[in-house]
Amino acid sequence: MILRKWFLVFFTCFVFVSTARAQLVIEVTSGADQLLPIAVVPFGYNGTDALPEDIAQIVQDDLTRSGLFQAIPRSSMLSQPSKEADVFYRDWRLLKSDYVVIGSVEKIAANRYRVGFELLNVLSQKPVEKHASIDVNASNLRDAAHYISDKVYQLLTGLPGAFSTRILYVTTEGNRLAPTFKLQVADADGHRPQVIVESKEPILSPSWSGNGKYIAYVMFRNRRPNIFIQELATGKRQQVARFRGLNGAPAWSPDGKKLALVLSKDGNPEIYTLNIATQKLERMTNHYAIDTEPSWEPDGKGIIFTSDRGGNPQIYRLDVKTKRVERVTFEGDSNSKGELTPDGRYLVTVQKDDGNYHIALQDMKTGRVKILTRTYLDESPTIAPNGSMVMYATSENGKGILAVVSVDGLVKYKLPSADGDVREPAWSPYFK
Repeated sequence: MILRKWFLVFFTCFVFVSTARAQLVIEVTSGADQLLPIAVVPFGYNGTDALPEDIAQIVQDDLTRSGLFQAIPRSSMLSQPSKEADVFYRDWRLLKSDYVVIGSVEKIAANRYRVGFELLNVLSQKPVEKHASIDVNASNLRDAAHYISDKVYQLLTGLPGAFSTRILYVTTEGNRLAPTFKLQVADADGHRPQVIVESKEPILSPSWSGNGKYIAYVMFRNRRPNIFIQELATGKRQQVARFRGLNGAPAWSPDGKKLALVLSKDGNPEIYTLNIATQKLERMTNHYAIDTEPSWEPDGKGIIFTSDRGGNPQIYRLDVKTKRVERVTFEGDSNSKGELTPDGRYLVTVQKDDGNYHIALQDMKTGRVKILTRTYLDESPTIAPNGSMVMYATSENGKGILAVVSVDGLVKYKLPSADGDVREPAWSPYFK
């Protein structure tokens, strides 16, 4: 039951003890049935030294990872233009490419570059996006590439891209008797990982603030869970909950002014909210059952949470103003770790069925439920800020990895580490 769930949430980290490498690797396992052919041509460069990053390759990898695009191999390209005047559209029609991305990189100072790009429609033989450019330092060339990917994705799908976002996750290394836990942040494609917190005791439940500037997480000290808030830019950390018993599952309100969290300081795990500025606590649930895993509705008017008050773990909705509670999920043996897509239309959960845990998607208008994954132990779903993809933790060959599935279930890819276990993912919002 849900007591077992709590035991797993707080203590399974101790078994993830293989050596872990920070870098994650993208492995696309399936895509949509109809892929849009696109060519991302190597960008021209005016410098005499080598560029620190292959921008076109990063853009191609981003678009391919979305599962919606089929990239034309560089080896098949009949030419590699960097400006529209040099484009022969007939060549790209022969390759059956619908769109072409071209661009150039100009070195404008010792460590400064100007990156320009265009998106061309092969059929109309016209630019979809006129020449645009951004100036960046060498360390931000990957950012420029992700920005281009976001622009291309939005122009061709109508949805904002999420390639410029970041992810939080927890890795472990060491042996069973003395593991080291690391909370890390990386680009959404797993590159440029940085260790934020390192500890000999478990780190759990990382959560992003709405502006992407702060995170909250649980870190054990002397085998007791405590909740911290940390500013990413400075590393400044503040302990906000260290009550007797459980201190867990922090979740930021959309406006960044409150945390929803789980405390058992009054004897039973309940949902509370903490005003960050005043440190005032407000108890939101009052039930003999265990209430846990809160997440906010996009408008901040409600909190989604897990409770076994109906006999087994299911998802409930709490009205923040009235504190009225209503049950939301009814299918499956149990549902837990609920989170709504940014538009509030869909609820993502971990659904247990016949002893297996899968990622499920429930339409909040129709109530219809779709199972998105078929692996046996999926957990900790987190949704991309454009609502198109769900990242989650799972197991492969006895190791914990991260995986991603689209909300329609068609696109899937994995982000395994070279070795070791990766858990507890949290997808960032768009940065403000």
